[in-house]
Amino acid sequence: MLGFSIYLNRDLTADDYNYLLAMRNAGLTTIFTSLHIPEDDPKIIVRRLTELTKWCKNLETDIIADVSESGMARLGLSLENEEQVESLGLTGLRIDDNVSAAIIAKLSQKRPIALNASTINEDDITALREHGANFENLQAWHNFYPRPETGLDSNWLKEKNDWLHHVNLETMAFVAGDAVLRGPIHAGLPTLEKQRGENPLAAMLELKHLGCDHVFIGDASLSAQMIDSFKNYTKKKIITLHVKEKIPKLFQYEWHNRPDVARDVVRLNEGRSRQLFDVAPQESPKFRTKGTITCDNTKYLRYQGELQIAKRDLPSDSKVNILGHVAAYDLPLLDQIESGQKIFFEPVTNKLE
Repeated sequence: MLGFSIYLNRDLTADDYNYLLAMRNAGLTTIFTSLHIPEDDPKIIVRRLTELTKWCKNLETDIIADVSESGMARLGLSLENEEQVESLGLTGLRIDDNVSAAIIAKLSQKRPIALNASTINEDDITALREHGANFENLQAWHNFYPRPETGLDSNWLKEKNDWLHHVNLETMAFVAGDAVLRGPIHAGLPTLEKQRGENPLAAMLELKHLGCDHVFIGDASLSAQMIDSFKNYTKKKIITLHVKEKIPKLFQYEWHNRPDVARDVVRLNEGRSRQLFDVAPQESPKFRTKGTITCDNTKYLRYQGELQIAKRDLPSDSKVNILGHVAAYDLPLLDQIESGQKIFFEPVTNKLE
């Protein structure tokens, strides 16, 4: 499951609806929102939530809200009142730490419930089982961390996810957006500190490798270009790489990483068979920084025409011609390219330069 966030700290607009539609069409089909907005009039929050849930119903998307007993009380509602919970029109709830196991167990009988992945422990699992919780409806969601330097460590996240899977809980984590970042810190809303400011698609793929079953965009917006990159991946399993230089022959084809994954480079499987580029040696070989796109020249004999992308900094080589460079913003994607991965190149935009 892939999802994204829409917050209720302001009135929703047509732009918000169009964003929801674009994200749904890109394969992100669940919305996360929060009912923790103490500074706003509770009636306004309920009105905004009603409008958002109506949109979700029309577009057949799910919606999960972060709730607490105190937050519900501000809205004049109670988590112990099933009719009141049902009246919110939510698909599921992300539950605050202070809610009792008995209430969680009751809520889990009718809807998905997300628990705090970072704090849940064996005692909590035991209590939930004793109260008859429906574990098929329980998941464990990690927090996002607005303040730089407070995000989680990758190794700790993987260990925690392994334990959560052991107790039969699916896991979720957040990646930051790449457009308007949520205030008041405006530093992104990732779960992992190392992913703050990173390409959201690359961050999502890394979280999958770290045992996250579901990934959500924590911030309230992705750029149009990033939405397209997500759509290419979710619908066609294509990783899109943006290139600084204009290389029309590179842009007009779909490419694939070789099935045998190299340590230092992405080897484009079709390079030698297509022979699209000049293989005469260049006069002054240059240092190959990470993301450099290259073509082996005649000095590499039977390898001439092979196309590669450097996955790390490599020395200059008179047998290798330089064609161009992947935009810095897309460099983290290179480490996520697996065996046989489909790749598409596009010209860079000003934002990515």
